[in-house]
Amino acid sequence: MNAQSEPAEPEPDAPARPPLVRELLLVAGLFLVYKFGRQLATGHTAEAFRNARHVWDWERVLRLPDEGTVQSLLLHGDTLVHVANTYYAFVHFPATLAFLVWLYLRRPAHYVWARRVLAAVTGAALVLHLLFPLAPPRMLGATGLIDTARLFGPSVYGPPRTDALSNQFAAMPSLHFGWALMLAIGLIVATRTRWRWLWLLHPLVTLLVIVGTANHYWLDVIAATALLGLALAVLRLPRPRQRPRCGLPHRRSEVRRRSSAERPELVGAGR
Repeated sequence: MNAQSEPAEPEPDAPARPPLVRELLLVAGLFLVYKFGRQLATGHTAEAFRNARHVWDWERVLRLPDEGTVQSLLLHGDTLVHVANTYYAFVHFPATLAFLVWLYLRRPAHYVWARRVLAAVTGAALVLHLLFPLAPPRMLGATGLIDTARLFGPSVYGPPRTDALSNQFAAMPSLHFGWALMLAIGLIVATRTRWRWLWLLHPLVTLLVIVGTANHYWLDVIAATALLGLALAVLRLPRPRQRPRCGLPHRRSEVRRRSSAERPELVGAGR
């Protein structure tokens, strides 16, 4: 049997797409937990500012770059800082939702994996928010940073004391960056185009935005990356199952035996 007559390699089993209603409830729950779960950490203002001073001092000891350098780049023009504020306010949730919808429709196995990883990272982040309330650098006078969203707009936060929709003392870890990095990793893994590595621009831009707008410290980003790395190490993407080859080598030998048995013998061929 030559190479041209070899049977085609069987396709891997296509995973079943999860029920839509169940997934809508799960994803909606994930977003609600992210949005409202942090409210449990309210009422720790003094501790949040104390932790902020510690984080700022730790970054100086570790000689991490000054967040003010990134902010000074944004402040070169009103348009640039306005775009950064808009990116922070309006890209985070829609981009993550579009990522999950695309995976659900086109890559069901990747979707289940990505949803589990995002849920694990979000849950771990909320625990850390409770254990370590942290005021963002825009609130800490020692940083010398300004609240770009309040001065240039648009802003998604109100005054901290009257903001009933979000806990602004939950800077560590940065779920803005953690989700953005998972989006890039998920799309790189789920696609095969050589341009897929450009998805890394999303977490890179997100990093510059959250630091430049003084919403997060560098250590917030490092903490988010560590949580995501741990989640990816535990929740691995399942390998597609291959269909069994149905005893192909055995069938080949059986075909050869049948062919030999059915071949007529030539009388007198050995004389």
